[in-house]
Amino acid sequence: MNLFINELFSNPESFCAKVLIIVFSICCHEFSHAWVALKQGDPTAADAGHLTLNPFKQMGIMSLVMLAFIGIAWGQVPVNPQRMKHRYSEALVAFAGPAMNLILFFAFCLLTAVSALLHVQEAAVNILLIGAILNMVLFLLNILPIPTLDGWAIFRCIFPKIQFEKSEFMKGMAVLAFIMVILFFKYLFLAGLISSRIVTSLLMFLLRATGMF
Repeated sequence: MNLFINELFSNPESFCAKVLIIVFSICCHEFSHAWVALKQGDPTAADAGHLTLNPFKQMGIMSLVMLAFIGIAWGQVPVNPQRMKHRYSEALVAFAGPAMNLILFFAFCLLTAVSALLHVQEAAVNILLIGAILNMVLFLLNILPIPTLDGWAIFRCIFPKIQFEKSEFMKGMAVLAFIMVILFFKYLFLAGLISSRIVTSLLMFLLRATGMF
């Protein structure tokens, strides 16, 4: 079985870089949820200590172990929509996580472009590109309207009159959506790779055009 941890022995530098990028990105994602929730009037996550980038707090031991062994990780912060300011507050809090991943995507693309123009070692440039790809994957995955993902909370806020929990059809669609994600998960990485290369190339062109390089 091809476990993610096997890369630790075949390519330890790549393994460590990917783990650090994923952990950092997920912690930033969860921090954003907690921070926006606080701004929207809900201090639940802040009171629980989630205004931090500590992976043991934001992800937990089990998530970190699963990441090391099979490359799958998650994070979660507690929120209470009833304490928030208005009906769209929950959607704003939910979107804050994917939005952070989108910001990190552009940041990694910029770092990749600058590093390439400075002729930094290719291995370092590739690691930065991986950072961009992984954050685009996290953005695309979390924005999907599937239960337990951020996109679901956003979807419910946009369509509050639909009783999703009482609809057997919607429950069936949720299961089908999860299956589709598993089957087509590799295409999320393909989308991440394509978007990363396009944005990085565009940034390199703009940086050259400004005369900075």
